[in-house]
Amino acid sequence: MKTILLVPTGEGVGLTSACLGLVYALECQGVKAGFVKPFSQEKSQETDRTTALYRHLSQSETVEPIAYESLIQRFNLGETDELLEDAVRLHREIAKNHDLIIVEGLVPNSRDTFAPSFNAALAQALDAKVIIVSNADINQPEVAAEKVESQLRYLGGSSSTRMAGVLFMRTKGLPEDSAQIPVTIDPSLRLISDTNKFIADIQKTHAHIGSEKLPVIGLVPFSNTLSVPRISDLAAHISADWVNLGEAKQRRVLHSSLIASNIEHELHKFVAGELIISASDRIDVLLASSLASSNGIPLAGLVLTEHYEPNSAVLEFCQTAIKHGLPILHTPLSTFETAQSLANLSNEIPCDDTERAEQVTRFVSSHLNEEWIAQLINGSYKPRLSPSAFRHELVQKSITAKKRIVLPEGDEPRTIQAAAICQSRGIAHCILLAKPEEVVEVAKARNIDLPHDLEIIDPDLIRENYVEKMVELRKGKINELQAREQLQDTVVLGTMMLALDQVDGLVSGAVHTTANTVRPAFQLIKTAPEYSLVSSVFFMLLPDEVYVYGDCAINPDPDAEQLAEIAIQSADSAKAFGIDPRIAMISYSTGTSGTGADVEKVAKATEIAKQRRPDLLIDGPLQYDAASVESVGRQKAPDSQVAGRANVFIFPDLNTGNTTYKAVQRAANVVSVGPMLQGLNKPVNDLSRGALVDDIVFTIALTAIQADQQAS
Repeated sequence: MKTILLVPTGEGVGLTSACLGLVYALECQGVKAGFVKPFSQEKSQETDRTTALYRHLSQSETVEPIAYESLIQRFNLGETDELLEDAVRLHREIAKNHDLIIVEGLVPNSRDTFAPSFNAALAQALDAKVIIVSNADINQPEVAAEKVESQLRYLGGSSSTRMAGVLFMRTKGLPEDSAQIPVTIDPSLRLISDTNKFIADIQKTHAHIGSEKLPVIGLVPFSNTLSVPRISDLAAHISADWVNLGEAKQRRVLHSSLIASNIEHELHKFVAGELIISASDRIDVLLASSLASSNGIPLAGLVLTEHYEPNSAVLEFCQTAIKHGLPILHTPLSTFETAQSLANLSNEIPCDDTERAEQVTRFVSSHLNEEWIAQLINGSYKPRLSPSAFRHELVQKSITAKKRIVLPEGDEPRTIQAAAICQSRGIAHCILLAKPEEVVEVAKARNIDLPHDLEIIDPDLIRENYVEKMVELRKGKINELQAREQLQDTVVLGTMMLALDQVDGLVSGAVHTTANTVRPAFQLIKTAPEYSLVSSVFFMLLPDEVYVYGDCAINPDPDAEQLAEIAIQSADSAKAFGIDPRIAMISYSTGTSGTGADVEKVAKATEIAKQRRPDLLIDGPLQYDAASVESVGRQKAPDSQVAGRANVFIFPDLNTGNTTYKAVQRAANVVSVGPMLQGLNKPVNDLSRGALVDDIVFTIALTAIQADQQAS
């Protein structure tokens, strides 16, 4: 059992982010780390932030910390030993199911001056290694060193065998490497040369910090992008009421601007992510905000100040902005008081801001030293393909593949942002099919930084090149006029580029239907020689494992031969993404317990699949619980090598597959990646029309890996 205690040097160092980032980095290496926060420092009526965020992000349980009031009361009564015993009890409760535990220590502040000595006692009680978490400015190495030193004095000094390292969070003076948030742990983000220089500067006065005994395990830059609140977090802080809630829970305040002078001198401030602060009687500001929203500029929001209410007639006139989701607040504070109050807003992550927590967690994990993490694990843990490890592998494999992926929906905002992320991170070389000026306009309105090597092709300039070749590919089915007409559709155009090997894969569906994405592929790409049909799989990222579900998107009612082929395709897809397939052919009956045409179809499909691929572990018919729950599997199919351990689930028809994947996704809050099409000559993948930017990034990565597999 290994235990790591994170001890902060003071308030505002990003302790929560450090804990969650370390847990995520371990997840990416296939290690499921437990988390314990023994003592809360929140007021009794408040939910403990770190505990709540850990539960959401890891989809795992942890213990409730001892309430702050109880901690203080018992500490004042001299019950330190009893408090430490309680901490050990909470630790042991989590240790039952984990080999490695991350523990969050107490934050020293003016109220809790006992925290440093209590953290030292906690480290001893839990027999924990200690990471000191501090903030830093690379231009002030001595100040950073002194903060670390202040904690080392309590922990037995630099020679103590308990010390595991130092983590510098919210480091100022570094290039902010967060214009595009990493979608998973990305070692290329680590600021190795900056870290080495900073360590060298520290060692001029404190030689032990950064040494082998006390390594610096990460230098995490301060990120304006990740320290920003949602507009919904501001209301209570400035005693404001909502005029229009709009997208207040989604929009973030990147900057704020007071509008004091004539509007013509202030128009440059109306940009994406800007919080506009103005007096309620400034009708021109209301109208300018409305116009900016109508032009597709997602302002963070509008705060109207002073006692008088905003003009209702003008608000009525601004309905377009309101429909676009512009959040509008009204506060009785003066404009100056409002700005001053917002400047003092805490940059800690609120309990319910899980989107920001996820981004911060990935950002922190990307700046941790992978070699140090490998030493921490030290081969003593059996890796498993957790959802985080799956995403990590997905991104790293796609970076190695270096494939060209065409995106026919090139002017769609989520697609543009995903392409920018993929291009800047090297996940794939992306080609957007759209008019360049339209892409630039969308990017500008949404503050998306377009990489210089992102390829944007105007469909009007290349369409004619494909008319003759398309007629040839669909000989006897279409003429030149029909080809020219069909090529107006950028999905068809992108599919032609793929058919002619000008790109390696295609991703579409953010605004098109599945049929619209898949039909051109059926007509122009065709099925691979070894297959007779195209099917699909979803990768279901459950808390502890990744499952593969097929077919949930394409074939309504496959016969036994087709079902066997879907099973084989799905098993090969699982293998391509690092999953050792154990395939369950799902039915309403396990073995011979039930009868009927549907059961017989699944039984026959199982036999065909076994004959065609004796190398695969396949069993069926199996009920879902018999396939997935070990105790049920032992009872219902005691001789099966798959029952209770399945990770590839083949459903008998589209009705069952689609219903099951959506029920699991929604009821268990599971992320699903897909659908990924399989059986085509070249990879084409469909997006959900509700896809998030991350979903598109992962689908592009997945498509690149498919292309690499098919080429090898």
